[in-house]
Amino acid sequence: MPKLGVNIDHVATVREARGVAYPDPVIAAGIVELAGADGIVCHLREDRRHIQDRDLRLIREVVQTQLNLEMAATAEMIRIALETKPHIVTLVPEKREELTTEGGLDVVRLRSGLKKAIQRLHQGRIPVSLFVDPSVEQIKAAEDVGADAVEIHTGHYCDAITPAQREREYKKILDAVEEATRHKIRIAAGHGLNYVNVDRIVEIKEIEELNIGHSIIARAVLVGLDRAVREMIALVRK
Repeated sequence: MPKLGVNIDHVATVREARGVAYPDPVIAAGIVELAGADGIVCHLREDRRHIQDRDLRLIREVVQTQLNLEMAATAEMIRIALETKPHIVTLVPEKREELTTEGGLDVVRLRSGLKKAIQRLHQGRIPVSLFVDPSVEQIKAAEDVGADAVEIHTGHYCDAITPAQREREYKKILDAVEEATRHKIRIAAGHGLNYVNVDRIVEIKEIEELNIGHSIIARAVLVGLDRAVREMIALVRK
């Protein structure tokens, strides 16, 4: 039964749309934990389009479960992580023009730089996960650069239109999970998961954690954050 990490970025997205002080992702983090989630996820982007440095600092102070900081493997972000000390860092690719993270890290191509970034974070006693596409080659590379965990990108599976496409993408996830298990790397999954498509991912027993954000925050607009989190927990822990 996987744990649930809730990404609260889009609480800050609503705030930043008007340049006001609300809704506050720090308060949202507390509500998410009270609803029973196992962790808080936030992405401090280089362009600061949603989560701000102040948010990260305060969330780290108040979180009672686990804080997973998503970030690019840049010198600035590594410095912030070493100062903030999240419970785990997830390194993700980042492009300023994208709406959201569009795919996994190309660990094979970026092997040298990622290895150095992971070593620096390990020196600060921070475990590191890599957000990767469901690819056997990327999993092997993640192990080679010293990652403690991987988060498998489920976006292509979630976006599949036809049953045949969906099955192909699901098989890729299964193969990636098998490879990560072989290398004894902890496994999380996320991106695009919602109340309709999460069921088959939950069935993969080797996946220890699901990180879900947009669908929960979107549902919270209609039913409230506490209820939205509890409804997702019910699906993840069924």
